Amino acid sequence: MVVVRHQDHKSGFFIKPSQLYLVGISHGVPPVDSSYIELFRASVAQRTDLQRHPYETDSSITSFERVVMKTDKQLQEDVLAELDWESSVNAAHIGVEVDQGVVTLSGHVDTYAEKWGAERAAKRVKGTRAVAIELDVKLRSTEKRTDSDIALSAVNAMQWLSTIPKDTVHVTVENGMITLSGNVIWNYQRDAAMAAVRNLSGVRGVINQILVKPRVNVTAIKSDIEAALKRHAILDAQQIAVSLDGDTITLSGKAPNWTEKNLAINAAWNSPGVRYVVDKIVIS
Repeated sequence: MVVVRHQDHKSGFFIKPSQLYLVGISHGVPPVDSSYIELFRASVAQRTDLQRHPYETDSSITSFERVVMKTDKQLQEDVLAELDWESSVNAAHIGVEVDQGVVTLSGHVDTYAEKWGAERAAKRVKGTRAVAIELDVKLRSTEKRTDSDIALSAVNAMQWLSTIPKDTVHVTVENGMITLSGNVIWNYQRDAAMAAVRNLSGVRGVINQILVKPRVNVTAIKSDIEAALKRHAILDAQQIAVSLDGDTITLSGKAPNWTEKNLAINAAWNSPGVRYVVDKIVIS
């Protein structure tokens, strides 16, 4: 969407929408569509929060500025391009729909690893607020295996992991769906178990039911997480609220993109003793 922002040279005031980012003054930009101008004028008539930018002067501002926001169509095109660029994904059979920043992936893929790769690719695109996965895993005939074969491969994969003690994680396979269970001390061990079986041939999906077993006093975790967030200069820790209930961490607040949202979530999971992380962070 193109939003036109009006500058009154006499009063020196302009509209400052709270959710828009100024990308530059429109010197020499192409003409603005009249429909957007009329839409802007209608919005101006309803706004009273007129403010003057401290760095702008009457001589430095033209009559109109354009702030470019990504539309659903633009986001759809960007996600399709990202899927094409992702080497682990065959985008030919994946459809993309976007509604108010929510990306829905549909169609079918050949492996579960490809399904996981498509989800990651969609989340990387700027402007993606959420991703809905409606992808079916249709294994090629050469990739189909029995549940016993898959279970044996999964157990062997676990045994080769140096990050997880032996016999800590249990594996169950039904109709190509792997279920992982057991207890570990750290969340990275839980993630490692997931990564070990995700790319196995014949797998249709993975359900991770591994629990992170606490071994320390969780009452000290809240301050540790907040300190970890503040150490990262790219993340405004003041925008993220951390609450603790037993061994469950709840994160709330706002983050400008998926990268900083994931940074906050990872900081919570990296605290020893955390068993659950409830994500209530909104991408603004």
